[in-house]
Amino acid sequence: MIPYGKHSIDDADVESVVDVLRNQFLTQGSVVPRFEQALCDYTGANYAIAVNSATSGLHIACLAAGVGQGDLVWTVANSFVASANCARFCGADVDFVDINPLTRNIDIACLEQKLRQAQQNNRLPKVLIVVHFAGLSCDMQLIRQLTQSYGIVLIEDAAHALGGDYLGQKIGSCQFSDMTVLSFHPVKSITSAEGGAVLTNKAEYATSVSLFAKHGITRDPALMVSPSDGPWYYQQIELGYNYRLSDVHAALGLSQLQKLDQFIGQRRLLAERYRQTIATLPLLLPSEESYMSSAWHLYMVELTQHDRLSVYQQLHNKGIGVNVHYIPIHLQPYYQNLGFRKGYLPNTEHYYQQALTLPLFPSMTEEEQTTVIAALNEVLL
Repeated sequence: MIPYGKHSIDDADVESVVDVLRNQFLTQGSVVPRFEQALCDYTGANYAIAVNSATSGLHIACLAAGVGQGDLVWTVANSFVASANCARFCGADVDFVDINPLTRNIDIACLEQKLRQAQQNNRLPKVLIVVHFAGLSCDMQLIRQLTQSYGIVLIEDAAHALGGDYLGQKIGSCQFSDMTVLSFHPVKSITSAEGGAVLTNKAEYATSVSLFAKHGITRDPALMVSPSDGPWYYQQIELGYNYRLSDVHAALGLSQLQKLDQFIGQRRLLAERYRQTIATLPLLLPSEESYMSSAWHLYMVELTQHDRLSVYQQLHNKGIGVNVHYIPIHLQPYYQNLGFRKGYLPNTEHYYQQALTLPLFPSMTEEEQTTVIAALNEVLL
């Protein structure tokens, strides 16, 4: 079976992990800070806080933004449930903005209209979480221009997008946002097995995120509310969580980060080959506008003439592990119980009905991709 996504681990990655296992500190050692600095060096962000998952990162980014009971957070439903759940963890309400049918990212016109209406209703969101779907950046400069006057905190869910570019900057630079959240899940741009990070250029957000990730505990005398008793001393000044990344995971992430551009280059070559070879099939391919800036986490197509379930089953029978990303969040039973209904996000729902994820990962060989392309031709023609 050729999977839709797959991690790439080499001997250097293994050796980096083994080295930590043989050292004194498996957690709270020197490797996590090195990984955080390397993320800053790569993206251009001022601060990076490594955490145990992107879900944790989204949660504490919302907390750092002050999200709490009765607040409102907007995001898109064309994403994994964590993009919305993070607000619910904070006790906030969630609403969704529809997507652009071509980019599958947040629709700017819908956002602008929804903001005007929200202002009239005196119910603006405290936070907007934009999702860089499949690795292609949203139009962050325009989104910042639209949201800034409303005082909305802007968080980039860049779980798909590390290694991608926007306006000459690496995604994660936070040039047009308050915080960016990354994922290091095995099928993402790089992996730390499980892990994530929150990036920001603002010291106050970095301090707050770090506190929430580490039990709300500080050893910094400047943050303490009373004098220290000695070098062993710490204070809990916030109700935080144990969202830290271990040095073992960070070692793998640090090793992987050195190969990130190579991984993204290979993804882009594979995406371009798909574009050149399946353009004549009855499929809607990903938008080509600025496509070379994408990190190509996923290669999504839409079926225009065929039944998806039938195509899915036929391809799996041929050893092609296609998948579907994503079931719209607002159609999940939990969110249906909050009042969301089918028909609320027509573009998102239409996309989901036709969507199919083709295999794409850095170690995918030309022979494997040729097998996928041949299977598509057999099933669709």
